[in-house]
Amino acid sequence: MYISAQLRKTSIAEYLLYMWQVEDTIRAFGCSLAAIQRDYIAKFDYTDEQKEELTDWFGNLIRMMNSEGKREKGHLQINMVTMQQLCELHQQLLDSTKYPFYSSEYYKVLPYIVELRRRGANNDEHEVETCMNALYGTMMLRLRKQEISTNTAHAVKEITTLIGMLSDYYLKDKEEPLEF
Repeated sequence: MYISAQLRKTSIAEYLLYMWQVEDTIRAFGCSLAAIQRDYIAKFDYTDEQKEELTDWFGNLIRMMNSEGKREKGHLQINMVTMQQLCELHQQLLDSTKYPFYSSEYYKVLPYIVELRRRGANNDEHEVETCMNALYGTMMLRLRKQEISTNTAHAVKEITTLIGMLSDYYLKDKEEPLEF
């Protein structure tokens, strides 16, 4: 909760990746608030009040996951709305002639997107979601201390640059709407 609030202000892409990880953490605890409280929240060096706030936050997320049918897989609607906003901004940036550096980076990343879609099962997802899924998958591999090939590492570096730019534009657009 505390991390997500900070990330939402500083990097919307990192916020989404974090929230996806929270969704997976909830699933790992069987969507049980009691288990999360006992085996996860209790481990943090927080005050009792902070632990109570965190418990409420996880409880709300669990209720949303249950009501949206996301206990096994998928992302919460609140996260999908944010993803949709990123996708829309991505398209606006590409359609505009005012953001040539973004377009240039996109065309550097496009072959990786095509390759990821060729390998993946979901070809209907938006390009930004493909990139975010690649970043999340790589993050999970690193957490498991699994090897990442040189080619994958290079692709992830380029994708990170594009998503970082998109995230920066997202925050700028929220502060003062961008001109397209």
